[in-house]
Amino acid sequence: MANSLLPPEERNLTPDQVEALDRRRDLGHTFLVIAGQFSCISIVLSLWMGQDLTYSPGWAHPMAYYFFLAILLALIFATTGIVLRRGTPRID
Repeated sequence: MANSLLPPEERNLTPDQVEALDRRRDLGHTFLVIAGQFSCISIVLSLWMGQDLTYSPGWAHPMAYYFFLAILLALIFATTGIVLRRGTPRID
């Protein structure tokens, strides 16, 4: 009998499909961890960004550029990780 707690599309998977599903969810979890790391880095960069925007002349604001790049990468990795982790999580 199929597990009624699983979504209907996951109830009758072959062992190879289950392994592929686990790899996809593991990759999604990895992307969520990377997104968390980039968000921590962006918090640290925000400490220097104010000083960089205040004292750097013209368009030379490398800390601001790194901050916005870190935020962008965190959003990309978080979105991709959430999409890859969709479905019912396995219980370890």
